[in-house]
Amino acid sequence: MSTKDFIEKDYYKVLGVPKDATEAEIKKAYRKLAREFHPDANKGNTKAEERFKEISEANDILGDPKKRKEYDEARALFGNGGFRPGPGAGGGNFNFDLGDLFGGQPGGQAGGGFGGGLGDVFGGLFNRGGAGTTRTQPRRGQDIESEVTLSFTEAIEGATVPLRMSSQAACKACSGTGDKNGTPRVCPTCVGTGQVARGSGGGFSLTDPCPDCKGRGLIAEEPCDICKGSGRAKSSRTMQVRIPAGVSDGQRIRLRGKGAPGERGGAAGDLYVVVHVGTHPVFGRKDDNLTITVPVTYPEAALGGEVRVPTLGGPPVTLKLPPGTPNGRTMRARGKGAVRKDGTRGDLLVTVEVSVPKDLTGKARDALEAYREATAEEDPRAELFQAAKGA
Repeated sequence: MSTKDFIEKDYYKVLGVPKDATEAEIKKAYRKLAREFHPDANKGNTKAEERFKEISEANDILGDPKKRKEYDEARALFGNGGFRPGPGAGGGNFNFDLGDLFGGQPGGQAGGGFGGGLGDVFGGLFNRGGAGTTRTQPRRGQDIESEVTLSFTEAIEGATVPLRMSSQAACKACSGTGDKNGTPRVCPTCVGTGQVARGSGGGFSLTDPCPDCKGRGLIAEEPCDICKGSGRAKSSRTMQVRIPAGVSDGQRIRLRGKGAPGERGGAAGDLYVVVHVGTHPVFGRKDDNLTITVPVTYPEAALGGEVRVPTLGGPPVTLKLPPGTPNGRTMRARGKGAVRKDGTRGDLLVTVEVSVPKDLTGKARDALEAYREATAEEDPRAELFQAAKGA
């Protein structure tokens, strides 16, 4: 906003007070309006935010006796956008366009012989260097990290879980203003921006958080007893969080906008959830595939057959064992694994484990004895010894 705009703006009208209002009346009017239009009390209302900025700007000028005096004098000199000449300046309705006075004219000095323009003359009055603006900038909320433990099945299928979180939020006692009365003033050091510039040499400048208002842009005249003037206090809340299907142990999930609330209409931070997954007595996991070890009898492995295999959360599947299936062979049941990011499923990897009976009945023992006699000439370790000799 230009200096021209500042002089033409009626700060008394903004606060709703007469021009002869006392300091107490100005302070009272500001507190009432600031409480009504504070961004933390009007979340998402841009009109209320702009109104709050106007109110803060007006209080910054009228609440300071020195600035108020200079403002009144400037208004008297350039009232209603017209230049008021002194005696002998020529008669009647002699008005200048303030755009000429404040903006300067090409090829020469600004109108009226004011050199570089009145923006330089009155820049110090508003502490803005001529064309700056007062902005109490919105501040984004902090990111929060939490942890959740899911069962094996919940991780595969997805789950909605309650999370209790503690974070910094707007102080309820002062409605996030930091002031006991709900009426903070604009920080005079940073003029409400929350930042101050510092030179770094070479014609460059950097910005740092304002040391006086700690980057808030506002200073509490009477600090809140709860938040000590910061406007933020510890808050606990419980929210239902949806964990997508197919998450793995140790995965970190980002939920946008679910973190700590922002200040002065700023966006909320993000929530990061670290997932821990429990084990399952039957199933394991390898990437997007589930794993299972299935015991089979020796006749099933030797002669072949059909084997029913359980699945996670679904009906069993039947796998066909070819004759001569070796111990440890892995087969695949497609589409029975974990959910992938694209919504499809991985596979179920079935590993065969030949089961050796501990106790044999008479018939079973006789049958195995007969089998041993029938295969006595076969030596499954012959190739092993030959390889050992040749190595």
